[in-house]
Amino acid sequence: MFARSVVSLTASINISCQCRAIPRLGSGGSPHSSIVEDMKIMKYKIMVLDIDGTLTNSEKKITPKTHDALIDYQERGGKIAIASGRPTKGILPYAEKLDLKKYGGFIMAFNGGKIINCQSGETVFSANLPLKFLPEICDEVYKTNIGINTYEGDCLIAGNGVNEYTMVESNIIGLKIKEVEDFVSYVNFDINKCLLSGNPAEVVELEKVLSKRVGDKLGVFRSEPFFLEVVPKGIDKARSIDNLIKTLGIKTEECIACGDGFNDITMVEYAGLGVGMANANDKLKAVADFITSSNDEDGIAYVVEKFTK
Repeated sequence: MFARSVVSLTASINISCQCRAIPRLGSGGSPHSSIVEDMKIMKYKIMVLDIDGTLTNSEKKITPKTHDALIDYQERGGKIAIASGRPTKGILPYAEKLDLKKYGGFIMAFNGGKIINCQSGETVFSANLPLKFLPEICDEVYKTNIGINTYEGDCLIAGNGVNEYTMVESNIIGLKIKEVEDFVSYVNFDINKCLLSGNPAEVVELEKVLSKRVGDKLGVFRSEPFFLEVVPKGIDKARSIDNLIKTLGIKTEECIACGDGFNDITMVEYAGLGVGMANANDKLKAVADFITSSNDEDGIAYVVEKFTK
């Protein structure tokens, strides 16, 4: 079980990162402004939302009902952070749809490996995957049919071939695939994670192998049955939320986190109100405080209505 009191990122992870201070809620304005007053009386001051299977329906769209509910929540002073394993460019369309720039929301990309202030455009936190570990990762990947991927600009960089699950990732995030022959030599720039994509049965076995080989130095976990994420040690959505809300002056018990997947479990367990979607996996449901309706039944809108008004 993930402890409700999470240690500081700077104390718990040994990674290359950049942090900048984020203005506290209401700073720079009148203490009697309507937004600050709303924040004072609002029990839950921030909602952290996964995208796929949570914020969006099966067609990967935010429904009008969910959209309107989240705009209303922000109008009343609430903050929204979108937390996803996707790269930043794969999250931006949803941030724009919810007007996070206008309302001062946040993008938490790469499962929390990068946090961006949508209002200022600043990267307020970034944790890089040490490139020195790529040879060890690739040594095990190349023994399988699993692809190894990372992100560069508008491209999904693909090593060890392109399989159907690489195509799934490309379609989800809207980046074109660039296949490279030597992944280790090509990737000489900062990256936040590697995504390993392949047949679920093979992915489970590779997770065991990599956890044993590099698990003491890196984070290794499945975000989907066919996706295995390799990230800097200590990076997950819960620790990223902890870092963000402490800087904002928000307490854990004032946070709602909603998700459906394996990589959402830590944040759902950590938040003051952890919400599992009806379509979530059983492990996540077991740690959730509340199970809402499914992503195809406006489950997020229901949470806004039930807990923030």
